[in-house]
Amino acid sequence: MSEQELDHVVIRFSGDSGDGMQLTGTQFSNTSALMGNDLATFPDYPSEIRAPQGTVAGVSGFQINIGSTEILTPGDQPDMLVAMNPAALKANLGILREGGTILVNGESFDEKGLKKAGYTETPLGTPGLEKFKVISVPMDSLLLEALKDIELDSKSKLRCKNFFALGMTYYMYNRTSDATLEWIDTKFGKKLPLVAEANKLALKTGFNYADNTHATAAQFKIAPASITAGTYRQINGNQATAWGLMQAAESADLPLFLGSYPITPATDILHELSKFKHHGVKTFQAEDEIAGICTAIGASFGGALATTTTSGPGVALKGEAMGLAVIMELPLVVVNVQRGGPSTGLPTKTEQSDLLQAMYGRNGESPMPIVAASRPSDCYEMAYHAAKIALEHMTPVMLLTDGYIANGAEPWRIPDNLKEAFPTIKHKRITTAKTDGEAFQVYKRDEDLVRDWAIPGVPGYEHRVGGLEKDELTGNVSHDPINHEKMTHTRQAKVDKIADFIPKQEVEGEMTGDVLVLSWGGTYGSTHSAVKAMQKDGKKVSLAHMRFIYPMPSNMNEIFKGFKKIFIPELNNGQLKFLVDANFDVPTFGYHKIQGLYFTVSELVTAINREIETL
Repeated sequence: MSEQELDHVVIRFSGDSGDGMQLTGTQFSNTSALMGNDLATFPDYPSEIRAPQGTVAGVSGFQINIGSTEILTPGDQPDMLVAMNPAALKANLGILREGGTILVNGESFDEKGLKKAGYTETPLGTPGLEKFKVISVPMDSLLLEALKDIELDSKSKLRCKNFFALGMTYYMYNRTSDATLEWIDTKFGKKLPLVAEANKLALKTGFNYADNTHATAAQFKIAPASITAGTYRQINGNQATAWGLMQAAESADLPLFLGSYPITPATDILHELSKFKHHGVKTFQAEDEIAGICTAIGASFGGALATTTTSGPGVALKGEAMGLAVIMELPLVVVNVQRGGPSTGLPTKTEQSDLLQAMYGRNGESPMPIVAASRPSDCYEMAYHAAKIALEHMTPVMLLTDGYIANGAEPWRIPDNLKEAFPTIKHKRITTAKTDGEAFQVYKRDEDLVRDWAIPGVPGYEHRVGGLEKDELTGNVSHDPINHEKMTHTRQAKVDKIADFIPKQEVEGEMTGDVLVLSWGGTYGSTHSAVKAMQKDGKKVSLAHMRFIYPMPSNMNEIFKGFKKIFIPELNNGQLKFLVDANFDVPTFGYHKIQGLYFTVSELVTAINREIETL
């Protein structure tokens, strides 16, 4: 058996939604991270709670790209497909790299399995698969034989097939099983010792079977990545968002409150924060979206760093309450983990189609700052920045992530000094009694148009709250037309002024050239990789990836002037392009994808080259 070294490999685990593919992929990625590889993952699962077993609609997948070099995307085409049934093969065959490896559970390709997947005959051994290396393994029989002495029923034993396939994959790519064996013991050892024993034996059996049969002509080795020294952990976007909010609360010396209602793909932020009651985090699962944000507004009025988490449909329901936070000028972080729409749409698939909703999805003149995370680990930093803007400028802020980076994972380097990386957040929270005898003017502002944050119960700071328009100083209800117009302009000016406090937009590459790729949100991995590849080929292409969307950084116009074309790729129908066209006189060209999938690097390179050819 020879050993072949690779700089990276893309593997896709796929099977029925009950086959444990998300768990299998997670274990493979955790092991690879511990072995020092850089990686990016893409969990891909159906929206139905339980689609018909064995059908293409019920296929669940997990794609991982591991490498010894910088990895920022889950990869364009898998090098290996692990297909647990015919439906998994049918759903993924079109994206597999020519010459790639397919590992299948051969016993699932019976008459019943083929019919459910829509096959009239087995594809195994046919010309359609000649361009791939197909490894067909009788996993059911091998597993039942290996587990014959364990006192579990056959159905329970067959649930361990995913670990058999994982064991084979570990052998083929020179992975160690130690971390997974330890995880199995932790997960099942005490409460379900027979299940733990069965899963561990299944993992070892798959590994040994691949070793004894020489499943491939060569074992593949992926060396550890050359990355900055430090302490790393694997993290996904939802987890990073939760931790970033906790970091902001720590930096602001405030309690953290989350009022939320479960919704895919944002629910895991609620789950994660609920684990930290011992750190003073308060979470409240409300009866609906409106209650979720209203409890958060109440917590903000009471002096907490308040947040609410949701996805696009929930943002639609929260619209009036967001306007309430705007007119009351209270700090609030609204996290929108975007998904495919409209309506219920594609709840488990990714999209960037809520940008204009974030800008304009409230009644009246209701400006809110918008920031967007670029990758799973960046959700930590952007959650901190969203809270920082909200607290320092007394305004609700929307943080946009998306299903791709929320569920995807990557190694995250933990800062050596969190206090230096995330410095103190200053705010105008008042907790001591007023002693000068003057009446409190709640909407009296500082030079940045920010009002004081007076907490209920503090003597001398009594004031009105509510959704009716406020007097420009006292905060009393006012129906005066001139006052309303002035307050409207003031709220807008306050948000516009935030541009003075956010970082200038950075550019990857030269400040002049043929094409500037302007991207935002979770597309960063794809756009960065595409631009980097084109720069290596000598193309005059640079990248400006936006994380601060509204207000935009103050140097955007200066950047635009250096390029002949502004190329804006988005997972929507051109929403950032609409905003750029409305605010700048520059030649923009949009590239749109609305398939519930992320951009591949190759398609972006092709599209950018097409624009260069027209110059």
